[in-house]
Amino acid sequence: MVRIAVTGMAINTSIGDRLDDFLDGLLNGRSSITAWKGFETDNIYSKIGGDLSDYDVRSKLEDLRPKLSNEIYERLRPFVRRAPWSTKLSVLVAADAWQDAGLVDAAPDPHAVSAIVGGHNLNSQYTRTNNKIFEDEPDYVDAMYALHSLDTDHVGSISEILQVKGAIYTVGAACASANTAIRCAVDEIRHHGCRVAVVVGAALDFAPVDLHAMALMGAISFQSFNDEPERASRPYDVDREGFIPSHGAAAIVLEDMASAQARGARAYAELVGVEARSDGNHLPNPSEDGQEAAMRAALAAAGIAPELVGYISAHATSTPLGDVTEIRSIKRVFGDHAKTLVLNAPKSLLGHTCWAAPVVEAVAAILQMRAGIIHPSVNIDHLDSEVDLDVCANEARSQSFEYFMNNSFGFGGINCVSVFKRVDE
Repeated sequence: MVRIAVTGMAINTSIGDRLDDFLDGLLNGRSSITAWKGFETDNIYSKIGGDLSDYDVRSKLEDLRPKLSNEIYERLRPFVRRAPWSTKLSVLVAADAWQDAGLVDAAPDPHAVSAIVGGHNLNSQYTRTNNKIFEDEPDYVDAMYALHSLDTDHVGSISEILQVKGAIYTVGAACASANTAIRCAVDEIRHHGCRVAVVVGAALDFAPVDLHAMALMGAISFQSFNDEPERASRPYDVDREGFIPSHGAAAIVLEDMASAQARGARAYAELVGVEARSDGNHLPNPSEDGQEAAMRAALAAAGIAPELVGYISAHATSTPLGDVTEIRSIKRVFGDHAKTLVLNAPKSLLGHTCWAAPVVEAVAAILQMRAGIIHPSVNIDHLDSEVDLDVCANEARSQSFEYFMNNSFGFGGINCVSVFKRVDE
């Protein structure tokens, strides 16, 4: 079977947009949750989140310029000037991961490269803005709205900038979208002649109506921490009351291991398994059966016993039911070994980057694996009595492990889990 290497990574969250800064923020337990800045919140319950609405895209483009070829830079520049905000973040992280993989000067046959974006309903605020313009004066809407309003705009833009001519598509699976995109990338490499696949977890450009509806559903925190936003995301704590929506994007480059080795590429990690299962229930009611099935399937795909996993990057959204459901599911799968595992909750620091979360958190986990340090799960003032596993509460720690699991469980009963292995350099 073809082995899969992770040869490039890029990140853009409210903690940082460079891998080293991102890791430093995680290890220091730096929350990035603030008041929303990109829109008025007077009429909605949601007041706080991981906000990137004022992110300086042009500065990032100029930071990347010396690392890119002139051709890629010139193709990228118009998108950074004119594309919708979320698409700008997607093309920037894709180009950043591409150069990080060393592919600027060593690109394979473009017909053997795929690009897959994880996410859906991505440009929600852009759509809302144009709808408001349309109600006032139809001829003043963005003429490119017909294209930019489609989720495929992200992957089409990436394909143009990087000249990807293999399969490209967008995968929607709610909060499991980016892990599902990783699963699709594995299929492209193993079964469709692809050598390199760029996987982007795209930023969700929230509109106020999205956030208000999630509050009405009871999914997000909005009651207790508006004056202390950095304390609001608190997986495993008894006072958790819902997740904190956040902007964020990330990209990884997956590559045929033999091809990567032949060109002397660095491998951050090896992707050894990724699998998906569903709950058979469209409501956001987490299922122990569905989560257990997905984790067991991912371990089977990886060909490893549960006892080899040393660390789990938990889904852990800070919802009252979701956090304990995942704990119960992990204990079902890992049995006695669960007591020796280390878990942590990236969303305690990042908030929930929604569709992008599985790739954002895979990047975080790979960086931790390579550093040999696990970041803290913060804001655990009073640990839920049912959380009887090691969740790395409030303090980072040194930890060596060979395999980790990356959990993602999305609305619509969609569960997707990936497993990665350390690569010794």
